Amino acid sequence: MLVFLMAIVYFCRMKRKAIVMGASSGLGREVAIRLLRDGWTVAVAARRMDALRTIQVHGKSAPIAACIDVTNENAASELRSLIEKTGGVDLYFHVSGVGKKNTQLDPAIELNTVQTNAVGFTRMVGEAFRWMASHDGGHIAVISSVAGTRGLGPAPSYSATKAFQNNYIQALEQLSYARKLNVRFTDIRPGFVDTDLIRGTHYPMTMTIDEAADEMMAAVSHGMHVRVIDWKWRIAVGTWRLIPRFIWRRLQLAK
Repeated sequence: MLVFLMAIVYFCRMKRKAIVMGASSGLGREVAIRLLRDGWTVAVAARRMDALRTIQVHGKSAPIAACIDVTNENAASELRSLIEKTGGVDLYFHVSGVGKKNTQLDPAIELNTVQTNAVGFTRMVGEAFRWMASHDGGHIAVISSVAGTRGLGPAPSYSATKAFQNNYIQALEQLSYARKLNVRFTDIRPGFVDTDLIRGTHYPMTMTIDEAADEMMAAVSHGMHVRVIDWKWRIAVGTWRLIPRFIWRRLQLAK
């Protein structure tokens, strides 16, 4: 009987369910692949269905795929449908996001960034939270950015929306504790990662996708609340916080 019960526990653990939002490329795709390799039942979502269909891991079942654009008003109900199709969700991993250098303050870029990184983020993370709150809890992990630490002149809406994400997750964490919910959070804040978002442009302290993903998955598996990736960026962020505002506004970042 004991062996039978242990087998059931092991089987249940192997059938943990995860949804990765923004899995068509870059870090989102890598997260989905690593979860599949670790034995999770994985569902992936993004705007590009063709890219999602190419996510495969040898010896593992293909992930459930759904075309979801977080900026659409019906995206939350589409996420709810995906959760039901997956049979629930233990880990919701939000990777979807956009960001561009915009020193000329092009309104199309600024507003699209807000729609994706703030409105879309709130829509999807909120829906995941509501589902978990009514289904015995779960884990919400999001990729924000070190850009949320201070306002960055080259990317105003990007840094502002990342600060929004940092504070939103902190607020939900407090709300979960107050309501005595078993909903846990991990706010992952990477520096520059060699993804399509910055490829072709030189940035300092750029990490490979593998380097970033290693730390990301470790942060989630260890239940870290906040993790700046990597050690070089942890030093940089700590330094940024110490710079007085009157000095920060004079820094030549917006060239």
